[in-house]
Amino acid sequence: MNTEIKKELDKIKPVQKIKEAVESSEELSVQIEYIGKCQEYIMDLKNRLGRPLYACINTFGCQMNARDSEKLLGILKEIGFVETDDETKADFVLYNTCTVRENANLRVYGRLGQLRGLKRKKPHMLIALCGCMMQEPEVVEKIKKSYRFVDIVFGTFNIYELAQLIYERITTNKQVVDIRQDTNEIVENLPVERKFPFKSGVNIMYGCDKFCTYCIVPYVRGREKSREPKEIVREIEHLVADGVKEVMLLGQNVNSYGKGLDDDVTFANLLAEIDKIEGLERIRFMTPYPSDFGDDVIEVCSKSTKICNHFHMPVQSGSTRLLKKMNRRYTKEEYLSLIDRIRAKLPNVSFTTDIIVGFPGETEEDFLETLDVVRKANYDSAYTFIYSKRTGTPAAKFEEQVPEDVVKDRFNRLLEVVDEVCHKNSKRFEGQTARVLVEGLDDHEEGMVTGRMTNNILVHFKGDASLIGSLVDVKLVECKGFYYMGELV
Repeated sequence: MNTEIKKELDKIKPVQKIKEAVESSEELSVQIEYIGKCQEYIMDLKNRLGRPLYACINTFGCQMNARDSEKLLGILKEIGFVETDDETKADFVLYNTCTVRENANLRVYGRLGQLRGLKRKKPHMLIALCGCMMQEPEVVEKIKKSYRFVDIVFGTFNIYELAQLIYERITTNKQVVDIRQDTNEIVENLPVERKFPFKSGVNIMYGCDKFCTYCIVPYVRGREKSREPKEIVREIEHLVADGVKEVMLLGQNVNSYGKGLDDDVTFANLLAEIDKIEGLERIRFMTPYPSDFGDDVIEVCSKSTKICNHFHMPVQSGSTRLLKKMNRRYTKEEYLSLIDRIRAKLPNVSFTTDIIVGFPGETEEDFLETLDVVRKANYDSAYTFIYSKRTGTPAAKFEEQVPEDVVKDRFNRLLEVVDEVCHKNSKRFEGQTARVLVEGLDDHEEGMVTGRMTNNILVHFKGDASLIGSLVDVKLVECKGFYYMGELV
């Protein structure tokens, strides 16, 4: 290694801080070594090209994927890449994929076609694919056959190995495909590049054991695995010391937290411990599963001043018959009873939900039951979806597929009811003063900022960049449906 490269490497070796800041583990140590090896390669390539090297990550899908992308970007920046949003400028492009709906797969294939031309102009360019879509064997075979210019393919279980996979690609000059079907390994504490300095997602568990008949997630994310509570608390303490005011606890089913751990710890226990962390001002979590949302969790939430007054409670359908067919483990009546129990303890709580229209066998009566739940649950917002057949799930083989014209009609009718209920419900805070975490400048109007109330509703009001990351009091002047216009108090 020449002297100049060594000098530059010595400057960018905060990897040593990682070694000092965390308890060592064998796998973590291995990945730190690979980061160092990649740093040497990147520094040499930068010198040959006479410019910085840029990395672009495009994230598809859920909050878990967004958090994974922060970890992937952290590794890439540690190696020596500079972040860019411009794929045409990038020397490393990574797609962190989602496969919940078939349309997400088609979007990735379309984008890959565009990257093919870019790579012809920049032979040193690296293209990587990861995430849930890569856990499907037929997808991987298609990539290997039709998209041979893709350099690295990995899934959901080994994102922490990004540096190792890059090193394998640059030393072998061959396409690297490394897909695991499951793992017991949870490797945290590698570099993370947060999107927001004042809030952060925190993984508390991985995987799902519910196996809803329409859902591909348990097959691509694996079985449930919980992180040790002391590791979670320590991570949040470090985040708070770094300026984070709000954390989002993440898991496919956060209520199942604790499964597989030696200590008899529950999600309610974890919430209570996190609530004690000094300097932390807000706690959110997603996604809870209705039938696992126990009274112990409700009790902790009702006593906390930090746990946000908003729960995303997926219902999927209002028909008990369809819920059973979906393998959702609750009835319509049990779901509404849970909503009532939470409201009894938290009167100002806001609920959002997920609803599927057109699940195989859905009748008009089933659909009317869904509309009834929307009206009775009084949601503040709802994410509505047309059923998407996913190969590999039991529902993909169900007969009685609902005709497309019927599904579209029901979907439009659902939107009308959702809009009516949600607009009316959201308006209840008009004229009140709320505590708002300012998240950024308003995209649509100069001189305005955007923030979020504890109930997750957005507020736009006059302000400047100096307010970003602050908690401020805002008078809610006018409800605009799903958001408010306000005035700084």
